[in-house]
Amino acid sequence: MINSPHIQPPFHPLNLPVSNLRIQQTARGIKIFDPLRKKWLILTPEEWVRQNFISFLINHKGYKAGLMANEIAITLNGTTKRCDTVIYNTTLQPLAIIEYKEPKVPITQKVFEQIARYNIVMNVKYLIISNGLKHYCCEVDSLNHSYRFLSDIPEYQLISH
Repeated sequence: MINSPHIQPPFHPLNLPVSNLRIQQTARGIKIFDPLRKKWLILTPEEWVRQNFISFLINHKGYKAGLMANEIAITLNGTTKRCDTVIYNTTLQPLAIIEYKEPKVPITQKVFEQIARYNIVMNVKYLIISNGLKHYCCEVDSLNHSYRFLSDIPEYQLISH
């Protein structure tokens, strides 16, 4: 288990700051360490986006790893779905849902509909979508059943109040 700069993920660069991620070569392929779940995972293109985006939130936007969770199960219309990442406030109320796609998957209306369905259960104020190349953040106004796109991913201190 080494953090080797010689192990290069087989994916092209993302539109995110360079991250110092823990990567290792195993007999089963390249693995990446998920600091939120505290375990090694097979490195897929979507997991590459997730881990880089989480690093970006923590190291550049002031998000706290202890207030983030990956693969949160919810029940929607009798079926179990998984939110890729959920961000919480200090009283552990969900603030945001993040949906990741691999870089070759375009972010379409269908992706927004997917995360909006998750929000029926979660009722968060922010919806974030990233494929590593493009990132979108919507602020949800549940009272008026509307939303607005933000020009950037907000700092944690701005969304946590």
